[in-house]
Amino acid sequence: MATWNNMSFQDSMSPLMEQLTFFHDHTMSVITLITLMVSYMMTQMVKNRKSFRYLMSEHLIETIWTMMPAVVLIFIALPSLHLLYMIDDNEETSITIKTIGRQWYWSYEYSDFQKIEFDSFMITEPMNKNSFRLLDVDNRTILPINTSIRILTSASDVLHSWTIPNLGIKIDATPGRLNQGEFMIKRPGLMFGQCSEICGINHSFMPITIEAINIQSFIKWIKNTI
Repeated sequence: MATWNNMSFQDSMSPLMEQLTFFHDHTMSVITLITLMVSYMMTQMVKNRKSFRYLMSEHLIETIWTMMPAVVLIFIALPSLHLLYMIDDNEETSITIKTIGRQWYWSYEYSDFQKIEFDSFMITEPMNKNSFRLLDVDNRTILPINTSIRILTSASDVLHSWTIPNLGIKIDATPGRLNQGEFMIKRPGLMFGQCSEICGINHSFMPITIEAINIQSFIKWIKNTI
């Protein structure tokens, strides 16, 4: 049976994605109200054939249709500005991960833990029933929950884009430049993303897989990897 989730965003895994979803719902509500009001007025104009000869010089109605769009734009702009400041807010982070886009895979560096480095390639065939075709990778990016994480992106060849829809994050990976973003994962689980910048013939075959675990399991994974 179809559900509303099939027609909406993916389930949010970060506070940022929650705010993006709320802003989308808020904007769609405003747009729906405007559409209904304009449709009603146009219907009444078509049905009513009477005319009012003073309408062309009515200052009151001109003031109303000038002020109403301004008020609507304010209701949309204020949450939008709050969201923009939230995205660019630089908090003190606990973990820094560097990802490098390559043709056509991702390389990761855990610089805070004695240079843990690995490459992440797409799995061509699912290894088991829990694997996802064209979305899973051989080396998943392991990250802790409820921890502020900074992601640094760059590229070694052409433009790439590191994107995780569940986290509401999308950062361009540009050769010769470091871009950064911040996020926090709220609960354990798997998150999938893909390169969102057309980067070559195998652009659609460089997925991103994040496995979010609790902090105790993350520390154990770090010790085993080192």
